[in-house]
Amino acid sequence: MKLAIWTVTRGAGIRGKKVKEKLGGDLFTLKKFFVDESIPMDNFTETLNENFNKYEGHIFIMATGIVIRKISTLIKSKDVDPAVIVIDENLNFAISLLSGHLGGANELAKVAGEKLNLLPIITTSSDVTGKIAVDTLGQKLNGELESLEKAKNVTALIVDGKEVFLSLPKNINLNGKGEGGIIVSNREKIETVRIYPKNLIVGLGARKNIEKEKVLKAIDLAFEKNNLSKKSIKKFATVDVKENEFGIIEALKDLGFQGMDIISRAEILPIENKFEGSEFVKKQIGVSSVSEPCAFLSSNKNGKFLEKKFKYEGVTVSIYEEN
Repeated sequence: MKLAIWTVTRGAGIRGKKVKEKLGGDLFTLKKFFVDESIPMDNFTETLNENFNKYEGHIFIMATGIVIRKISTLIKSKDVDPAVIVIDENLNFAISLLSGHLGGANELAKVAGEKLNLLPIITTSSDVTGKIAVDTLGQKLNGELESLEKAKNVTALIVDGKEVFLSLPKNINLNGKGEGGIIVSNREKIETVRIYPKNLIVGLGARKNIEKEKVLKAIDLAFEKNNLSKKSIKKFATVDVKENEFGIIEALKDLGFQGMDIISRAEILPIENKFEGSEFVKKQIGVSSVSEPCAFLSSNKNGKFLEKKFKYEGVTVSIYEEN
């Protein structure tokens, strides 16, 4: 977790140096209270506003009231806000303040407690009652929640001591790969929420100067054909000669991805014979196949192809499912 440690007094700056030594991260101090190995600030509010979304977690060594006032205009939603914890200047407590589950503040408070001999203060109901929240489960499964509202509703049932089921289809299996599901219950109303596992690696190949719209359409069609959700895409991959292909880059931006894995042809050459290839492609770029080996090499190599080669108007899509 990329951490920022914030201080506004001399004593907090000194304590911040100790926190930095134990937990890592960037330490911010006011210029007039500068300590070694810290980043000096002219203005705390302006610096915080500029950097709030650049870090995955924030540790404030100051009063909780100050922190609440400073971050109140910066927070957006629990699925995107960074973790925020507050530590008092005497290093007694680590308070999980914001994004306890999805952002990881509860875990950060616990780690701070262990490494700095502090008492972690965690107030989320599911944690203090020894129960698991749906968003925590989604995080542990490295998945994406279908709906924060539905997750909240199911978590409320868990906290209230009601029974909820965890659907584990068996071929239908533990990974929930079934095409359908069956609920056996005498309840008229059942709160359910879905978690999308992030386990699909998408390999892309395309002709030169491909249009963004064709890349997006090819991906859509490949996923529709295989009844797959794009919410489960972990990452995209392509070959080095396509690294700057504008149509691919812009298509991925539209899908919410700011980058992709770039696989070199030198990596593909030793394994290209494992995949269906093209002599024409081989003459053009030096390897006979692109999308399939790129998806495979970008994966954890523990899984299978759901789509080896889906072709659409100059675009090739391969989809590898990690176990």
